[in-house]
This record gives sequence, C-alpha cells and structure tokens, in this order.
Amino acid sequence: MDIRITPGLLEGTVTPPPSKSIAHRAILAAALTSETSTIQNITLSQDIEATLRCVSALGGAWKQEGDTLHVSGLWHREWDTAELPHLDCGESGSTLRFMIPIALTLNNGGVFTGRGRLMERPQKPYFDIFDEKGIFYQQKDGVLTIKGELMPGEFRLPGNVSSQFVTGLLYALPLMEWESEIILTSKLESKGYVNMTLAVLKDFGVTAEHQFYNPFAKRAAPEGQWYERYIIPGDQVCRAKDITIEPDWSQAAFWMAAEFLGSDVEVEGMNYDSVQGDRAIDRQFVLLGRPEDYTFSASGFPDLVPPLALMAAVRSGTVRLTNAARLRIKESDRLATVAQTLNALGAQVEEGPDFLKITGRDGLEGGVTVDCCNDHRIAMMAAIAATRCKKPVTLVGAECVNKSYPTFWNEYKRLGGKMDVL
Repeated sequence: MDIRITPGLLEGTVTPPPSKSIAHRAILAAALTSETSTIQNITLSQDIEATLRCVSALGGAWKQEGDTLHVSGLWHREWDTAELPHLDCGESGSTLRFMIPIALTLNNGGVFTGRGRLMERPQKPYFDIFDEKGIFYQQKDGVLTIKGELMPGEFRLPGNVSSQFVTGLLYALPLMEWESEIILTSKLESKGYVNMTLAVLKDFGVTAEHQFYNPFAKRAAPEGQWYERYIIPGDQVCRAKDITIEPDWSQAAFWMAAEFLGSDVEVEGMNYDSVQGDRAIDRQFVLLGRPEDYTFSASGFPDLVPPLALMAAVRSGTVRLTNAARLRIKESDRLATVAQTLNALGAQVEEGPDFLKITGRDGLEGGVTVDCCNDHRIAMMAAIAATRCKKPVTLVGAECVNKSYPTFWNEYKRLGGKMDVL
C-alpha cells in the first residue's frame, strides 16, 4: 500500500496500542499453565499473531473476543517428541528467540521458519549453547531445525547481543527438574526487557533470583562493570492469571514526536510506573526540548531511535544517538534507513558504525517518495515527519505498520492526517 501525505499538523487525543512486548510474554506464560488465562486489552498485530501460531503448533489453544484473549495452557498435554513441530515466526524476532528454548523443553525441538529478514538475524548465543550441550541445529534455506534435550545447568550468554536470548531461557529453565543459572559474559543491554520478563513471570507465579557478579576473578571490577546472572529454581509451573496489557511506550513515542514537531496531540492511558524501558521517552522529550547539544545512549532503548532522531532533526543543536549497532539487524538496517529517510526529507543526519549524529534544522522539505523498507518504525517515523514538511510525501509499502500497530493509519487520519491511498 502506497500513501501520499499532504503536510499538516495533527490534533486530538490518542491511546497507543497495548504493549507488544508485554503481550508476547503474557501469552507465553499463559500457554505454560494447565488452565485458562484471560488477557485483556490486546491487539492482534502480525508479531502477536506469530506468537499465537507457535503456541497453537505446540498444542495450546486460544480464543479471541474483541480485545480479550483467552489462552488455554498446554502444560498437561501429551507431547509427541518423535515429530518436530513447525513454528512459523513471521517477522517476529521476539517470537523466534523466545520459542526456541521453549520448544526444546516441551518437544525436544522444532522447525522454525520466518519471513523478511527474520531468519538472517543472529542466533549465535543459542548455537554456542547447543554446541556445548550436544543439541543438533541446522540453518539452511531460511529454515532452522533444532533437535535435542535441553537439560538444566549453567548457561553462559553475551549480554550485548539481544536480551531476547535471556528471556527465552527464563521461560524454559523453570520448567526443568533442577535449578539452572544464566550467566552473562558481557554487560547486559536492553536490561529493561529482561526486567519486564521477570515481572510477567512473577505475575504467573514463576520466580528467578537476579544477582550481580564480578567477572574479573581476582581483581576488583571497574566501576559499572559488574555483570548479571540469574538463578532459576527448577520444577516450577506457571499459574493461570487474568491480566490487562498496558499501552505501549515505544508506540507512544511517535505521537509524542508529533507533539514535539508542533501537533496538538495528547497521549492518554500511559503507565508512568511501567516496567517498559521505553518509558524513557517521557524524559527524553523534555531534554530534547532544551536548545543544546545532547548525547543519548540507545543501548537499552533501540526502538526509541526513530522517533528520537526525528525530534532531533527539527530542534536547535546537535544530537548523537550512540550504542545503536544492534539496529542494523532489525526489520531493516534501521541505522541506515533512519538516516536515509530523514535525509531524503531534508534533515541533516550522519550515520556512523553504531551511532547517528543529527544536526537540527528549522523544518523539513519533503516532496519525495520514501520506501518504508518493510520496517514498521520507519513508516511511522516518516508519517509523523510528513506533518512538518513543506511539500507532500509519498510512502511506499506503508502497510508494514501492521507488524506492530495495525490501527496506526486509522488513528493518523482520525487526528487530522491528510493522506490518500494511491
């Protein structure tokens, strides 16, 4: 779907969709019970549908009633470990990395497929564990096959690749008979997402102990260089829970960017005590409003880079968004596509290996066609940017917002966005 946007500011109130990150985690916890859980305020984005498909493939069941989901747990089912389930993860990195240890624990593995760039994303932290523990894996022609028995014990992971590997193990290891330990061998990035996992698991009755440790053996750890580890008792089972998913801060960030660019948009329904790390956008909104040079480390907040870069493009001063190399392995090479999109619209963005340097300007020119690169966050960034442009902007592939925010274009139009489907 291609869309032509005529510049014009937005106006009104908006409640962002429910947190996709919390919803993934709640669905998986509900699936690991022996009863039925009710999850309220949920949107079936493409990523959430991927997780539900995988739950069904493992023998779970779910039913949707409006914005409510009833998930029947699969804990007491009989598993056929002779046949590997087929798990279609769509384009959801969370689904793939969360499901790999779960499928190994419940079904001795699975055959994983995906679309877009998903199967190109690195899985080395898991593969290193599989090599150590004698678990078979093969990645060929976009299909990942894993087979073996995942046993409790010690699991070493780098903390600077993706927190999703930690989350996957945090779901699988409590189901095992004995205690296990996850040891991070480098500093943990995106720690907020692991904290979110622990909070959701606690809601469903599963516990894990978080500790800091000194990785430098016989000498003192430099300041800030203590690493994390997690002690996970075995023989735990999730208990059914009724839960309501709060609105998503990473999606709220785009509407806050619209306000920053001059629109009269008020974001409603947000939990300011949320476990979502992306609630940091609230403070960044204030800091970016000050006309001075500014540096922000995106290591724990990669999804905020597109809206932050857009805000930085239309303010006084220079902003550096650093520690963002992991954005290169998202739906697009998101460091490159953020820079290319904003520069095409008339911004001044310099792309580095792991950073963006944005020199602010008074406004954006527009008058161009932008390829959304099958990246939902690029599409939403470009749509908000178009409100401040001098000339119309055409977006190619605008339907990619369905990955995380299926109602985005309806909300955009409701707020006065001037758009025509071509």
